[in-house]
Amino acid sequence: MCSLYLVQVQAEIFGMSIGGLKIGGLKIGKLAEAAEVNFETVRYYERIGLMPRPIRTKGGHRHYGYEHLRRLTFIRRARELGFHIEEIRSLLALDKSGNGSCADVKAIAASHLADVREKISALTKMERTLAVLIEGCTEERSLCPILDLLDSQRDVSAPGRTHPTI
Repeated sequence: MCSLYLVQVQAEIFGMSIGGLKIGGLKIGKLAEAAEVNFETVRYYERIGLMPRPIRTKGGHRHYGYEHLRRLTFIRRARELGFHIEEIRSLLALDKSGNGSCADVKAIAASHLADVREKISALTKMERTLAVLIEGCTEERSLCPILDLLDSQRDVSAPGRTHPTI
């Protein structure tokens, strides 16, 4: 993002003037742009309680401050690392309280890492299965091994295991 734009956003957040115009906070579109999320994402996080409700102008417009931008950026970064909403809620609570130790945060992150590694393992198995199936698919064959597996009673994730018949 352009550094001049960031300076303008910071000026708006802190209520400074830009071009002689006094600004008291960011509107939802500017907040979303500064945090690099969609404005609907901001509303969603407000609805589920991850983001505090902003002050409203007499006209009903939302006005956000620096803490909103900080929190929204925190949430976006946590989502980029794959943390689930409840994990983010816990991390925010530890951050906000100031009482959360690094050990508390580490426990949440370690649990998340275990989940990520489990998913990687499952994806690796899926990759191997697909590679074998694709390798077995030739134009000379009349029966397709991929369709055969998908239509069989065998469990795709664990060859050799069968599903009960219905």
